[in-house]
Amino acid sequence: MVIEHVAIWCQDLEKMRTFYQHYFQLQSNHKYTNARGFQSYFLRFSSGCRIELMQWDQVSTGHNDAERQFLGLGHIALSLGSREAVDNLTRKLQQDGYTCVSGPRVTGDGYYESCILDPELNRIELCA
Repeated sequence: MVIEHVAIWCQDLEKMRTFYQHYFQLQSNHKYTNARGFQSYFLRFSSGCRIELMQWDQVSTGHNDAERQFLGLGHIALSLGSREAVDNLTRKLQQDGYTCVSGPRVTGDGYYESCILDPELNRIELCA
C-alpha cells in the first residue's frame, strides 16, 4: 500500500503551485476547473506520489498559524535522502524568506529534520 496523493486547500493556488514546483522539482498537470469554480493541480514527485493543490471559494479560510497547530493534517514529511540535502534546502528556503519552525536537528525518534512553512503556513518536514 502507498499514499497516492495528499490534498491541500489553498488561498493562492498559483503561488502554492510555484512554491512546490520550484523547491521540490514536482511536475504539474494542467489546471482543472469545473463549472462550480473548483480548481486544482496535481503535482507529481519522481516516486509517483502526488500533492493535489485545491482552491474553491466555498471553502472557508483555515486556522493556519506559524506558532499554533490545529486539528487536521499536521504536516507533510519529505525524505531528501541525506542530512546535507536537508541542510542545503533548509538554508535555501530561509534565504528566500520562508520560515523555519525547527531544526535542522536530530529528533527524539531518530529523524534528522527541519520543519519549514510553505506560503500558506502548512508545515513541511524535510528529513533524512
